[in-house]
Amino acid sequence: MSRPVALVTGASRGIGRAIAVALSPTHHVLVGGRDAALVAEVVADLESAEPFLADLTDETAVASAVTGIDRLDVLVHSAGAVAFGPLADSTTAEWRELLELNVVAPATLTRLLLPALRSAHGLVVFLNSGAGLTTHRGFSVYSASKFALTALADALRLDERGRVRVTSVHPGRVATDMQARLTTLEGVPYIPDAHLNPADVARAVRLAVDLPPDASMDAVRINPV
Repeated sequence: MSRPVALVTGASRGIGRAIAVALSPTHHVLVGGRDAALVAEVVADLESAEPFLADLTDETAVASAVTGIDRLDVLVHSAGAVAFGPLADSTTAEWRELLELNVVAPATLTRLLLPALRSAHGLVVFLNSGAGLTTHRGFSVYSASKFALTALADALRLDERGRVRVTSVHPGRVATDMQARLTTLEGVPYIPDAHLNPADVARAVRLAVDLPPDASMDAVRINPV
């Protein structure tokens, strides 16, 4: 493989797909997702790509999926879930589900791929949220998971300084299917033009990827104007 290799989770749609497209001209992209048909569509559209099929909450499946990845230049964590509602209406199952997917899964995948990332002096990008910096009413579960993801990125950056770079990207609201569902839960109209385009978030990731190896973009906040 002459190209650097990038693994993008949640790459079958939305922000993850936009990131895969943005990296495709220069990288061999491992397209992460659970739906084989959707992943295959993305792979077919990219210049150099292959599927990375795994349920990220299943550690055994993830460990099997990463077998053979000896060098990894970029790991982008884009898979995630959202929840809306006050703490009083949340359930223990909801807390466990969001923390498992938004925090435990990226921590597990990163840990399993650290040898490959260290070999390449690679970059880990966590697609976080504005909710990982400032919480808002009705987002207790989601914000808690994203604040935890911020802490995970900060700790990993300290652990791997000089070996692996770590970037947190904190977008505001992005025009995706997930955002449409969220606004429905909030009881407000969904207006795509009022949100970021997924390609704009992908440009921020591309900026972190394109920095020289002696520089690190530790965190970036991006909002619609």
